[in-house]
Amino acid sequence: MTDRRLAIDAWESLFRAQHGVFAEISDDFDDTLSQEEYDVLLTVTRGEDLTARLRDVTGNMLISQPSVSRLVDRMTARGLLTKCPDPHDGRGSLVRATDEGSALFRRIASRHGASIARRMAVLSDEELQQLRALTTKLRHVTPDD
Repeated sequence: MTDRRLAIDAWESLFRAQHGVFAEISDDFDDTLSQEEYDVLLTVTRGEDLTARLRDVTGNMLISQPSVSRLVDRMTARGLLTKCPDPHDGRGSLVRATDEGSALFRRIASRHGASIARRMAVLSDEELQQLRALTTKLRHVTPDD
């Protein structure tokens, strides 16, 4: 059985570290692209032909499905994305980054990646691998575990 106090201390440390990193890297985003819009484009630009299913975008976000749909609609209106029916899923949609959306994403991603690399440089490659493994493990815990 895990030591409860240690678990709480570790959680608090993780939470405070996350908060500090987020506060620092939030400066990477401005009125041209919000962090939420960046997250949408991150998922979409990783897809084949800069395209992703809307449900995959939703699954990657930390906001509700209706909020993601409204965000995608706003991004479509701004010319950052296009949206069309998914030919393989009659109820689904595909979203694709436009040239403008892809270019904006690349510009912000370059600055954002440099900020993350600077912030994470306090850790060795081995520590970064451990951190990735541990946070992946935490993300995949089910309530019954």
